Amino acid sequence: MKIIGIARETLEFILHVSESSAPNEFAGLMQQTDGVITDIIILPGTESSDRNAVIKLFMMPNIKSVGSIHSHPTSNVTPSKADIRLFGKTGSHHIIVGAPYDENSWKCYDGDGQVQDLPVLDVELEEPEIL
Repeated sequence: MKIIGIARETLEFILHVSESSAPNEFAGLMQQTDGVITDIIILPGTESSDRNAVIKLFMMPNIKSVGSIHSHPTSNVTPSKADIRLFGKTGSHHIIVGAPYDENSWKCYDGDGQVQDLPVLDVELEEPEIL
């Protein structure tokens, strides 16, 4: 499925959690609904420090992700070599956010670490089901 954007509410969640986690990195995986990134999955066992975040991909349930999200505790949102290795395993869209964790402090990358456009969309998200 082609990704057409990210829901504003989802991006705001990512920015808020990233800021709350600082100086440790935050990491998760993204899911889409009808081509719009709407959900963040935080896998059990994810490790986080001020130097990196390690996602335990073997803990991923039988679901599909469209990419990854993680934060950097600085304003540098350029992917490292380790980031690009993760990109290749988790989907086609990868967001890195950094300080000051606002609407201008993030970028989206493809699996090769090249910047790609990801529009922020005003869409209404469905309330999650409580099982």
